[in-house]
Amino acid sequence: MIKGLHHNAYRCRDSEETRAFYEDFLGLPLSGILEIAETKSGRPAQVLHTFYRLDDGSFLAFFEEPDEPFDFKPQRDFDLHIALEVRPDVLTPMLEKGKAAGIETRGISDHGFIDSIYFRDPNGYVIELTAKRANHDAAMSPGDPRHRAVLAGWTKSRRAGKAA
Repeated sequence: MIKGLHHNAYRCRDSEETRAFYEDFLGLPLSGILEIAETKSGRPAQVLHTFYRLDDGSFLAFFEEPDEPFDFKPQRDFDLHIALEVRPDVLTPMLEKGKAAGIETRGISDHGFIDSIYFRDPNGYVIELTAKRANHDAAMSPGDPRHRAVLAGWTKSRRAGKAA
């Protein structure tokens, strides 16, 4: 039924700053744009919706709506991030590129089945570039019973802590 991800959409502060990060820095081409004057609910709007294409045909998208407030609150490491897959040989050059550009940059982090680096985009979102390791597919297998066992243990522990 669900074929895949078409796009994820996020608010942005400034469409041009966002384009510079996603197209010029990350290399994702600006591939679509919509100007929206009225929402489907009938609300008047002044919105620019931009799309940046990934190699698999999916998109990251952003909405700039300058006249409507949006809380771009600071995000911690795990709060909200966008993870994009790259080849392993891309991590070190991108880490160096981010540092040279003065972009907040962290990594390389060893997660056991992937290695990752992290940037902060102009909107405050954490962008993770991640490279699969040889054991990735086994570690991310939907049929692996360990996933549900760890989740069940976590849930039991959390619920026990709330009852105390």
